[in-house]
Amino acid sequence: MTGLLPANPPRTRLPAGACDCHMHIYGDPALYPAPPDSPFKPVPGGSIDAYMALRATLGLTRAVVVQPSAYGTDNRCTLMALERLGQDGRAVVVVDDTADDAELQRLTGAGARGLRFFMLPGGVLGWEKLAPLAARIAPFGWHIQLQMDGRFLHDREAEIMALPCPVVIDHNGKFLEPVDTDHPGFRALCRMLDSGKVWVKTSGVYETSKTGLPDYADVAKLARTLIDRFPERCVWATNWPHPSKPGDPPDDALLVDLFAAWCGSEARMQQILVDNPATLYGFEEG
Repeated sequence: MTGLLPANPPRTRLPAGACDCHMHIYGDPALYPAPPDSPFKPVPGGSIDAYMALRATLGLTRAVVVQPSAYGTDNRCTLMALERLGQDGRAVVVVDDTADDAELQRLTGAGARGLRFFMLPGGVLGWEKLAPLAARIAPFGWHIQLQMDGRFLHDREAEIMALPCPVVIDHNGKFLEPVDTDHPGFRALCRMLDSGKVWVKTSGVYETSKTGLPDYADVAKLARTLIDRFPERCVWATNWPHPSKPGDPPDDALLVDLFAAWCGSEARMQQILVDNPATLYGFEEG
């Protein structure tokens, strides 16, 4: 590794149109300052230029820019990155109930397809905003992107399933302590995926793994189970530039190769990397 870029490309050759469904971009602090009271800090080196180099190294084609928590509801840096990505980019943004329909339409035209809810300490939007804002964004064809401690998904299952739009669950459910597949939260995630309304990102295994390298086996077990049981509801992502691991990012080439091993076939990689994102984010097929 050299900083945020892997020293070598992955062994795996990704299919044309492969999409990174969760990455963040940080910009010049003079142009895109983070609020002084933000508990999150921009990642040094996490620029759109660096990401474009990573994309080429990994063999990715498309990307979904997820609004970093560091910027709150100021989506300008995310939109700048989206403009750079052009037709190969989409975005998940953060807005509150002050955003009117004209603003939602503007964001839709720019490529926004989802509203991020980060239900961990420091998040901008709380549970009380979930249903009202889901109702606001549903007419624009957006989804809710939800990150929370998956150990409590069963407590929120009915609330999530009642939302009037699709829902995307981050990072294999983001169990802050790795669990087994019979955990109530994981069983709830599986039920939601089986409904056809919910998607999951098989990403970020390094964030919560206790076993760690070489294969993050404890969390990878969850990712592999989701891919085996619900391949039509899975997408994949790098989570670059890995804001939860400042100064110690994982090897993105290794993450690609691990994902390929979980899939077990080129057909399944095609489904999760190309076909599913095309449906979820509105990319053209192929």
